[in-house]
This record gives sequence, C-alpha cells and structure tokens, in this order.
Amino acid sequence: MKVIPLISRVISKYLPLWIVALSLMAYAFPNAFLSIRGLTGFGLGTIFLLMGLSLSTDKLVRVIKHPKYACLGVLFKWMIMVSVSIGIAYLFFRNEAEIATGIILAGSVPSGTSANIYTFIAGGEVAVSIAMATMDTFISPLFTPALVQFFAGKLIPIAFWPLFLNIIYIVFLPLLAGLFIQWKWPEPVGKVRPYTAVLSQLALFIVILSVVSNAQKPLQENLTILPIIFIAVTLQVAVPMVAGYIAARLCKAPEETARAILFHTGICNSALAATLAMEHVSSLAAVPAVANMVVNLTIGATVASLFENKFKIS
Repeated sequence: MKVIPLISRVISKYLPLWIVALSLMAYAFPNAFLSIRGLTGFGLGTIFLLMGLSLSTDKLVRVIKHPKYACLGVLFKWMIMVSVSIGIAYLFFRNEAEIATGIILAGSVPSGTSANIYTFIAGGEVAVSIAMATMDTFISPLFTPALVQFFAGKLIPIAFWPLFLNIIYIVFLPLLAGLFIQWKWPEPVGKVRPYTAVLSQLALFIVILSVVSNAQKPLQENLTILPIIFIAVTLQVAVPMVAGYIAARLCKAPEETARAILFHTGICNSALAATLAMEHVSSLAAVPAVANMVVNLTIGATVASLFENKFKIS
C-alpha cells in the first residue's frame, strides 16, 4: 500500500502541471476522450461525496461553536468574488454576452476543493477551510442560480430551476450522502479516508479531460480572444485572493485562518461552472470557466508553495 501514498504525493506536488498537461492533451486530442465526456457530473459528484466522507465532524463541531471566522470567510467570498466577477464581465466582455455570462458563473459557484488542499499546504486552518467549503456548498444551490439570473440574465436568459436542481444533484446530495455514510459506517470509512485526497484528485482529472474536450471546439474557434480571457480570469482569481486575505487580517483573524480565507475567496469550483455553462448556457460560456480552472489551480499552488517555503508559520 506504500505505492498509493507515493502516487498521492506525486499528484499533489505537481498538481498544476498535471492540470496544464491534461488540459493541453484534451484540447489537442478531444476525440480520444469521447467515452468520458458524459462523466463530468459524475466526477464532480464523486469529489463532493469524498469530501463528505473526509470531513472531520469533531473539528467541524468546534468551528460551528465558534463560527465567526468561517462566516466571515463565506461572506467575503460571495461579496468580493461575485463583485469582482461582475465588474470584469462588464468591463472586458460587455459586447460578448456568452463569455460575460461564463465569467459571472465562474465567480458565483462554491469554492473549489483545491482550496482545502492549498490551505493545508500553506499551513492554514484546514478545519475553517472545510467549514467554509461546507457552508458554501449548502448555500450555493440558492445563491448561484439567483446571482446568475439577476446579473447574467440581463445578457442571456438563464432558467433558474434547472440550474438550481443541477447543483442539488451534483453538489448537495453527494455531500449529504458522504456525511451519512461516514455516520452510519464509521469503521469502513476510516479505512478509506486516507485515500480520499488522491481519489478526489483522480476524479478531478476526469472532470478536466471531460470539460476541456467538450469545450475544445469553442476554444479553438476563439483562439484570438483567449489571451484577454486569461488576463480577465487571472484578475478574477488574484484580486479576490489578495482582498480576502487583507479583509481577514483587518478583522483580526489569525494568520492560519487568514490563509484559509485567502484560498476560499479566490478559488471557485470552475469545473462545476463549466459544466453548468455547457448545460444551461452554451459551450462558449464554458470557455472562461475552463480558463479559470487552469489559472486558479496554478496561482493557488504558487501561493501555497510561497507560504510553505518562504513564509512558514513557526
């Protein structure tokens, strides 16, 4: 069983490189992944199921008893990320309705699972990170469709209920199922829990291959505007990260908690956003989400590495 921890370390250490490599592979050879194109929802559901299995109920209880910083982090995420995303969408893509919608959707989904991983690497407070992710996941079925309907609906008509139900199926139910399984069968889950991280990353790889291969045609058709899209999503990720960290420190949050809020504020589940865009808007609207997925993982890994190696908490 020593092979599995080794594989896990290799995947985690070089996660941004894996993301870029798999994205390029899916773009260059989209037909090679025809068999998994329909597995995006399954892959995302698996990630949330594994999150439910791996949640530490004891630590969550402590955070629930003292929820101040977790609530602040969630508040910062929805206020800062959504505001920045709307501003970028209208500033850069006012005349590109589908791309603007994709930008707004990419900033209106729950935090990405990699935020938890990067919080751990950076020496942040993982319990707070998981608590924020859990709160995010529970409120997103209402917030995501409502925000997209209100802001992006002015650009493209968005159906609220299909989007709402899709998030329920992909996010809410798998997470609850994981929590229920953990409560009902704690011993078997205890044996699986050490491998949930690597299994989540492998599920993420399936999602990436599926999302990028599905979006290959609109990506190829819009190569000329991809540079401006990458500039826009880089700002969409970096600005909320910096703002979330500063806001947390101004609110007297401990350094460990501020680092957790930094990743939670800046990293959204852009794979989910791409899936929702393709199913409810258009494949072109998924392009910003795909770009965001590559960018947020790369920036997140870089920042986590800096915290780990240059600004380690003693």
